[in-house]
Amino acid sequence: MNKVGIGIIGCGNISGAYLKAMASFPILDIRGVADMNADMARSRAEEFNLRARSVEDLLGDPEIEIIVNLTVPKAHVEVALRSLDAGKHTYSEKPLGVTFAEGKRLADAAKVKNLRIGAAPDTFLGGSHQTARTLIDQGVLGKPVGGTATFMCPGHERWHPNPAFYYETGGGPMLDMGPYYITDLVNLFGPVAKVAGFAFSPRKERIITSEPRNGEIIPVEIATHVTGAMAFENGAIVQIGMSFDVAGHRHVPLELYGTEGTLIVPDPNYFGGDVELLKKGGEFEHQDLTSPYSDGNYRSIGVADMAHAIRSNRPHRANGDLALHVLEVMEAFQGASDTGTTIAITTPVDRPAPLAESLVDGQLSK
Repeated sequence: MNKVGIGIIGCGNISGAYLKAMASFPILDIRGVADMNADMARSRAEEFNLRARSVEDLLGDPEIEIIVNLTVPKAHVEVALRSLDAGKHTYSEKPLGVTFAEGKRLADAAKVKNLRIGAAPDTFLGGSHQTARTLIDQGVLGKPVGGTATFMCPGHERWHPNPAFYYETGGGPMLDMGPYYITDLVNLFGPVAKVAGFAFSPRKERIITSEPRNGEIIPVEIATHVTGAMAFENGAIVQIGMSFDVAGHRHVPLELYGTEGTLIVPDPNYFGGDVELLKKGGEFEHQDLTSPYSDGNYRSIGVADMAHAIRSNRPHRANGDLALHVLEVMEAFQGASDTGTTIAITTPVDRPAPLAESLVDGQLSK
C-alpha cells in the first residue's frame, strides 16, 4: 500500500510522543515538521532526523495528504481550517476545538471540501479498551446500567513546563482529560443523549511549581472542578468527575455496570492496563487482552488508521463526528451548570468500528 505523506504543525510537549509512535506505522511518511517557534521545530527535526519547514511550506507541499495539528487547543480550529483550505485532510490533538460552535464550523468546512478531519484521543484503539469493547459486545454486562468515570488531581502546574494554557479558555480538566474518558465511553456504550452537571473553580489564581516558571502566578479562566452525569442512548447513566483541585483519590478511572456484571476499564489516557470483569455472583477476574497495541504509547494510531482509511476508502475511527460529539458533551456540563437544566446532545455519531476489522497478523494494515 502506498505511503501517505504527513506534515506536523506544532512541536511542543506532545509532539515527541507522536513522532516516536509514528515509526510503528509504515504507511506514514513524515515529510516535515513546523512550528511558529522555528527553534523548536529545528530541535524536534534534529531529534527525529526530519526536516524543519515553515507552515506555509508544509501546506503547499503536494506530497502531504494529512496535516497533523499538534498546536495548543485555542489554535486547533484555525490551523485545521488552513489545512482544509490547502486541500489537506487534518488530524488534531484533542480537543477538536475549544467550543462546540467552532468545532461545528470545522466539521461543516470539511464536509463542503470533501476532506477528512480527525482528532485525538486515539487511546480507545489500545488493546485494553478494545478488549473491554469486545466483552461488552459479547453481552457480558447484560443490560447496561451505568458507571463512573474519574480523573482528579491537584493540577498540571506541578509538572508541565508551560501550564498556563490549561487554565485558559479551552483548558480545564474537562476539555483536557475529558476527551479520553468520554471518547472511550462512546466506544464502549455508544452515543450520549443528554448531560447534567455542575462546574466551578475554587481558586482564581494558581502558582506554578514546575520549572522554568516556578513561582509565577497564573489566572484561572475556566472551571477546574466539573462533575455530573451522562445519559447514554443505550439507557446507561454514567457519573463523571474531572478535577484539577483534588489532592488524591481511590476511584478507578472507568467502572461500568450492567445487570449481569461489572467491568473495570483502565486509564483511557493510556493504551494498555488491566481489564477486570466481575460476573454476577462471582469475583473480579483479570481478562486476557484480545487486541494488540497495549504495551506502549501508540499516539498516532488514529493518524495511521486515517491513512489506511484514505487508501481503502473506508471510514476512519478517530473521526470528526466522534470528536464533535465528545466536544458537545464536554461543553454541555458547563451549560447544565449555568442553567440548572439537563442539556440534550444533538450531534449524531456511530460507535467506531472495532479495530479487529482492520488488523492483519495482529497489526493495523488495512
